[in-house]
Amino acid sequence: MQKVVAGVVVAVTDRLLTVLLLGTSSAAMAAVLPDDRGDLMYHGYEGGGVEVSGPSILVRKSIGDSFSVSGNYYVDSISSASIDVITTASPYTEEREEMSLGVDYLRNKTMMSLAFTNSEESDYLARSAAFSISHDLFGDLTTVSLGYAVGDDEVGNNTDPTFSETAQRQNFRLGVSQILTKNAVLGINWETIADEGFLNNPYRTVRYQSGDTYLTEPEVYPNTRTSNALAMRLRYYLPYRAAVGGEYRFFQDTWGIVAHNIELDYTHPLGKDWIFDLKYRFYTQGAADFYSDLFAYEGETNYRARDKELSTFNSHSLGIGVSYELPKVDWGLIEQGSLSFSYDYIQFNYDDFRDLTSSAPVGEEPPYSFSANVIKAYLSIWY
Repeated sequence: MQKVVAGVVVAVTDRLLTVLLLGTSSAAMAAVLPDDRGDLMYHGYEGGGVEVSGPSILVRKSIGDSFSVSGNYYVDSISSASIDVITTASPYTEEREEMSLGVDYLRNKTMMSLAFTNSEESDYLARSAAFSISHDLFGDLTTVSLGYAVGDDEVGNNTDPTFSETAQRQNFRLGVSQILTKNAVLGINWETIADEGFLNNPYRTVRYQSGDTYLTEPEVYPNTRTSNALAMRLRYYLPYRAAVGGEYRFFQDTWGIVAHNIELDYTHPLGKDWIFDLKYRFYTQGAADFYSDLFAYEGETNYRARDKELSTFNSHSLGIGVSYELPKVDWGLIEQGSLSFSYDYIQFNYDDFRDLTSSAPVGEEPPYSFSANVIKAYLSIWY
């Protein structure tokens, strides 16, 4: 079930956003088609017994003055010996392939985008379609955007060929970007996600007390989940071309999880060719209503989970990034290029998910914690 791991990698490594924003004028926020551009990326994640790595290729090309098309190919190779795996099953390897196609249409100050994505692995198939529209108002000082995405997933089980379940997902987004001054930009985004169907991992179990030891039984989740998130981001451009930014995000869902996310970042240019980026992120959340590290007895509650991502935990991450603009030479069809690299260090600390590799008595095991390393390397070319 690599889908969860891949999501973690993406969530904690959105490194190049500040690089793309740095040095642009306020007028650049007006609706324009994406650049004709190709990106080759390599990503890697290592932490908690899980290793994920692979390449991604993205190509964009304009067609006239109104259309732009894009294609993306993304591969994840995963090797997992996480604490969940080694305490209930055997380590495994997996590969996920994802392909997506997109088109953007620009008319005056309105941008419309449509994208289709297909993701496959041996026990999970995910298909999704997304549509978004944005419009510039008040002399291009305000941009309002709306988005909708729908997904249809098929869930399998490599240990049980007869197992087959489905999950449907809908995503609604609303965003407003406002230029406050010539140096300050404020963004506010709201998102609602509605999930329905089989929403848990078919391999994961919960444990319950049995004398001085414990036994296990399958997890049981509700078949619906609705989450809401509100994020505010402020970015300020400093006189010497640098920029500072901050973001706060609040999350709440119908499973009882409440989460807070705070980010601070600083971007600094050096000469005309180098850009350095520094970011700190703090995340904290409470547990789902039906989560428990150790249930009192078999079938104690109607819904039961022991997924550490549904427990009470927090994380700290520190990231650095560097981007270098390649010298402009006569490359034929290629106009310019850049190289970028980012590294994130993340520390996860769980309050009520215990380390079962410990020899302590049942229910008295120490809380689990681990660190992770995330890298991304980009080669970008404009043509």
